Amino acid sequence: MNAPTRDPAFLAIENLTVEYPLQGGRKVHAVTDFSAHVMRGETLGLVGESGCGKSSAARAVMQLPRPTRGAVRLDGQELTGLRSRALQQARRRFQMIFQDPVASLNPRMTIRDIVAAPLEIAGIGTAEERSARVAAMLEKVGLNADQAMERRPHEFSGGQCQRISIARALILEPDLLVCDEAVSALDVSVQAQVLNLLEDLKRDLGLTMLFISHDLAVVKHVSDRVAVMYLGRLCEIADAETLYRGSVHPYTRTLLSAVPEPDPEAPPHALSLIPGELPSPVNPPSGCPFRTRCPRASDLCASQMPQLQDISPGHLSACHHPLT
Repeated sequence: MNAPTRDPAFLAIENLTVEYPLQGGRKVHAVTDFSAHVMRGETLGLVGESGCGKSSAARAVMQLPRPTRGAVRLDGQELTGLRSRALQQARRRFQMIFQDPVASLNPRMTIRDIVAAPLEIAGIGTAEERSARVAAMLEKVGLNADQAMERRPHEFSGGQCQRISIARALILEPDLLVCDEAVSALDVSVQAQVLNLLEDLKRDLGLTMLFISHDLAVVKHVSDRVAVMYLGRLCEIADAETLYRGSVHPYTRTLLSAVPEPDPEAPPHALSLIPGELPSPVNPPSGCPFRTRCPRASDLCASQMPQLQDISPGHLSACHHPLT
C-alpha cells in the first residue's frame, strides 16, 4: 500500500461553505466555496468589508462552529471530521485571538487562571508548572507577571487585555494562530505595539498565521499574501506586494484606493467609492456577487459566476472583466 501523500500546504481550506439557517427555510450564505492555502511560517491576510464573511470563515477554520460543507486540513489532518476528544486534542495546534479583547476574557477570573485554562483543559503539568508557564508567557507578551497574575481583566487597558489574549492563545505553543480583527478595537498607537508583538512572536515561535482585518494598511504590514473576500466569496488573492501594486479585480482596486499614503509628499489620488450597499447574504445576486455595484458589469456577469483564474504565478482573480 502506498503511503498517503502529505498536503504541501500547512493549512488547506477547500470549498468552505458556512450557512446559518433562518425561519421559513431561508439561509444566510455567510461563506461560499472559499478555498485557500497557507504555507508553514506564512501569514495570509484576509480582507473585505464588514459583513463579507471574514469572521465566519475564521471561525469555521477553528470549527466554531463547524462549516456547513468543505474541508479544513491542518498539516494534513482533516479537522471537520474530528469529534469531541479528538478535536480537543487537535486544538492544541491551532488557537484564535478574538476581536474584542475585553469581552473575550472572563471578568470573574484572575489573569493567572485565564491564561492557564488551556493548559488545565489539556491536562498539561501540575499547578506549579502551569503557573510558571503562565508567568513566562506573560513576560513574553510584554506584561509584568508579578503585577498581572492575580489581577482581573477590568484592571487592564484594551491593549493590555489583547496581550493577555495573545498569551492565552500561545500558552499551548500552537502552530497556527488565527487573528480575527485582533487590533481593530485598539487605538492606533496600541495597534502598532500589538502588531509588532505578533511579528516578533511569529518569528520567535515559528507561527503560521491567518490574519483577518478590514484595514488593508494593517494587512499589508503583517501579511505575506492577501486574500480579498466579497459577500462570502474569494475574489482575488496574491502576494502582498503584487496585490497592492497590481490588483486587477474592481473591488480590490476600489478598496486599495481608500488606503492612505504615509508619504506627505505623495500626490493625492482620486478616491473610488463603491456605490450602493453590500447585498444581503440571504438573497445574493445571481452570477458575480459584485455585479450590482461594479461599473464594469455586463450581462455575462449576471448570468455566470466568475471563477478564479491565473493572472500571473500566484496571482488569481475571479472577474469576467479584470482591470489592466
